[in-house]
Amino acid sequence: MNQDRDLVEAVLANRPGAFERLVREYQGLCWHIIYRMVRHPEDARELCQDTFLRVHQCLHQYRYESALKSWIGQVAYSIALRHLERRRIPLVEATEGEEDGDLLENHGDGFDLEAACADQEVARHLHAAIETLPPLQRTLLTLYHLEEMTIPEIAKITGLAEGTIKSYLFRSRLRLRSVLEPRIGTTV
Repeated sequence: MNQDRDLVEAVLANRPGAFERLVREYQGLCWHIIYRMVRHPEDARELCQDTFLRVHQCLHQYRYESALKSWIGQVAYSIALRHLERRRIPLVEATEGEEDGDLLENHGDGFDLEAACADQEVARHLHAAIETLPPLQRTLLTLYHLEEMTIPEIAKITGLAEGTIKSYLFRSRLRLRSVLEPRIGTTV
């Protein structure tokens, strides 16, 4: 948190290079969140710029109640969400009659994304399968597995309940498993 405070204070004091350092530090996170949601590189670049513009404009409102990473992730997520809403792109797939009771605490279903990525061919299939997921599931998987964020951190960014996040992660892994198992010929 001290590093967050130092960086924020440097940006707010307009110290040379401070804002550029903030952008360098968090541009990967913003790209992961926004690109996974919108999937169009041009839109993602523009929305990342909008995110950092908003961060610059609103940084004085940051209260150190959560990590700066979570706060910036929240800004990126809300900007991408508004973009999807304006384009009328559904955030999740409509599902009928799905029972979530068993899914809520069972997000660790034994499906190991990292192990699945070990082989280049499998990694290629995995990334293609991830791209078929709806925006929210792609984003949650990215935050959880690539950004290695915890469920509570993701909840702060997205505003979703932890149980909802676990449920989406579980469903996403099931869907990825069903797509990957036939292609790689083994149980994932």
